[in-house]
Amino acid sequence: MNDRALVTIARGAQLQTLTPTELRLDEAPLTVDPRPRRKVKAWVRLGDVPVRVDALAARWTPDAIGIVFHVEETEYRCWVWVGAVDEQS
Repeated sequence: MNDRALVTIARGAQLQTLTPTELRLDEAPLTVDPRPRRKVKAWVRLGDVPVRVDALAARWTPDAIGIVFHVEETEYRCWVWVGAVDEQS
């Protein structure tokens, strides 16, 4: 998706994230990268619209990845399922 379309979608939509129940952080091991640098492409939902973004993997469990991405100057953080993420080189 091009940057202009992403800006338009992000402007009026709320970023969705996995819930604490889905994450099971009280049961599953959590890894936190203090300086995220692992580049990924991830599917996220802004409102009801699925979009694929360039992001950094900041934390992860066996089932989910916490990502960070930017749309213009705004930083977004959310959790997505592992299957929604592809590694970038």
